[in-house]
Amino acid sequence: MAVTVKIPTPLRTLTSGLETVAAGSGSIAELVSELERSYPGMRERLCEASGELRRFVNVYVNGEDVRFLQGLATALGEGDEVSIVPAVAGG
Repeated sequence: MAVTVKIPTPLRTLTSGLETVAAGSGSIAELVSELERSYPGMRERLCEASGELRRFVNVYVNGEDVRFLQGLATALGEGDEVSIVPAVAGG
């Protein structure tokens, strides 16, 4: 298991309830493609039609926001942990 991906509760319907899934190393863009192959519908929930991450979806690699790293080009390696965190709004 190269990379561990933490799946938020709203997206667990796509992963049959799994809280974490394993993925290969590569980049965040490749991870999104891999998640889409394994769990259809994941890409549309994570990315805009342009392919960029939706602004209300935050993705962290080992606690670092990918928007402050290299975005979708952020490299992933053995043992990394990716957290997908949908933004929460309200008052």
